[in-house]
Amino acid sequence: MVICLTGGTMPERLAEMLLDLWTPLIILWITVPPCIHTAPMNQSQVLMSGSRLELNRLSEEQRVLNRSKRGWVWNQMFVLEEFSGPEPILVGRLHTDLDPGSKKIKYILSGDGAGTIFQINDITGDIHAIKRLDREEKAEYTLTAQAVDWETNKPLEPPSEFIIKVQDINDNAPEFLNGPYHATVPEMSILGTSVTNVTATDADDPVYGNSAKLVYSILEGQPYFSIEPETAIIKTALPNMDREAKEEYLVVIQAKDMGGHSGGLSGTTTLTVTLTDVNDNPPKFAQSLYHFSVPEDVVLGTAIGRVKANDQDIGENAQSSYDIIDGDGTALFEITSDAQAQDGIIRLRKPLDFETKKSYTLKVEAANVHTDPRFSGKGPFKDTATVKIVVEDADEPPIFSSPTYLLEVHENAALNSVIGQVTARDPDVTSSPIRFSIDRHTDLERQFNINADDGKITLATPLDRELSVWHNITIIATEIRNHSQISRVPVAIKVLDVNDNAPEFASEYEAFLCENGKPGQASSRIYTQEG
Repeated sequence: MVICLTGGTMPERLAEMLLDLWTPLIILWITVPPCIHTAPMNQSQVLMSGSRLELNRLSEEQRVLNRSKRGWVWNQMFVLEEFSGPEPILVGRLHTDLDPGSKKIKYILSGDGAGTIFQINDITGDIHAIKRLDREEKAEYTLTAQAVDWETNKPLEPPSEFIIKVQDINDNAPEFLNGPYHATVPEMSILGTSVTNVTATDADDPVYGNSAKLVYSILEGQPYFSIEPETAIIKTALPNMDREAKEEYLVVIQAKDMGGHSGGLSGTTTLTVTLTDVNDNPPKFAQSLYHFSVPEDVVLGTAIGRVKANDQDIGENAQSSYDIIDGDGTALFEITSDAQAQDGIIRLRKPLDFETKKSYTLKVEAANVHTDPRFSGKGPFKDTATVKIVVEDADEPPIFSSPTYLLEVHENAALNSVIGQVTARDPDVTSSPIRFSIDRHTDLERQFNINADDGKITLATPLDRELSVWHNITIIATEIRNHSQISRVPVAIKVLDVNDNAPEFASEYEAFLCENGKPGQASSRIYTQEG
């Protein structure tokens, strides 16, 4: 049986393709004996079945054709995909050498698409494609041809199986199925650092022609990035790109088939490249000199002020620690780091006294916690600033000359006599006068008085050591200019004894003497007591 592929009304592209395919066959026609039914010169293929010798020769032809650049084999037909015209496409022709032309042979076609996609003229053996074919849906069809007697339908020879392959045309543009893409690369990377790679797919035949041969290029994103044309690996095209100058780049990538040549189809996608931060910037104080003021009576641990060193980096690369490295207030102040706000908080460690020292100067330092040795050449990743702290005078309460007082007085002391004296002063520069008083909750019997001006304590009522030896009172000192500024001091008064009580018998006594008692003999003991 012979399968003929006739030209018919084929497009010029198919004609050129088949001309390349059949050049070796023309040579074969010259060298092979005419036991094979040859096709006309209008680009046809013949498959003949007959004697054993003919089959052997046909196998030899197959080997010859297999050596051609198209890899043509004898039991294949080809039809161009997506071709549609006013008439069905002639794919090929079935013919047997048993057919003398008497029209007693009927050709039958069965298999994939027989009757629905491919139709055969049972008299001439012509096979037509009656539907548009899409190689991406189905690339080949396996069919069986057979010649039978027209009247009896009996097979004249065994069935022959052959394949119709759908030949690809470049009808599919490349697609980036996973786009758009996102990638990151560290800032300050060297030239040629790999960023990422992208992949496009082309549904056309990767084996036949260049329809699926892709070449990649960058449409937008130069001169910052480059792409390998075949592998689609994106790399940095400039060294030392700085995140602080520009953080994000949009790259438009094109994939073009036909090896990138003119006429090829193309598809595009976008790649967003974000530069990640590295520690390439040192901290820098916003100002070189800071001024703060603090009242002298501020509570210990109170925040005096904040200093901040700015860092253009982000995250842990921007973290700084703060220290006081010099100054005359290193013992009185401390600085802590606020990890959230990234600033330094100056706090009071010890009490201040405006009257002793009115100002302090500190030298503070901010240093990066995490450093990158690659950028050590940029200098020390630290900065310093000066902090001046002025102590403000506060209206302090009076201060007694002693934290406690101990006074002694004889119990027979005269009324209004001076028992003792307390003194106090205003520590402020303005030095307000002091007024003294007794907290009467501690002297309910009002046994003592105090001179409001000089703090002398006098006796108000008589004392009796035998009734009370100790008297504990509290003296109050109040600033005349500010009555809210007061101080208190405890005063212990001890009453001293004097001989102011005669002896007394504890009770009345009776003595009994014996009538015959001797002189000097004791009869009983008498006890006396003294207050």
